[in-house]
Amino acid sequence: MKLHMAMGFRIERLVSGEDLVVLRLSGRMHTEHVDMLRGLLGLEEARVVVDLREITLVDREAVNFLALSEAQGVELRNCAAYIREWVDRERPRNDADRTDPKAGGGDDI
Repeated sequence: MKLHMAMGFRIERLVSGEDLVVLRLSGRMHTEHVDMLRGLLGLEEARVVVDLREITLVDREAVNFLALSEAQGVELRNCAAYIREWVDRERPRNDADRTDPKAGGGDDI
């Protein structure tokens, strides 16, 4: 299954055996793509890997979502160095938001 979205963003779903789904992302991932990815992740019952090898650009909302997804068990593969560093920086902020009721955190992916 391939999903094409505006602004040059694409999600390709690959099934590997019975217990692994790879969502291969490509292009530019922006805020408007987060809900689509959140919905797809919510549909999966198997273990999920998000492959970021072909991602060329991300915005802050996308990185926040990737950090939250990783904290909830989604494996991020093939991150560009700048994305990996940014995700690692955002994880403590997301962890704090989830534990602070005033921050509005606690949302699942």
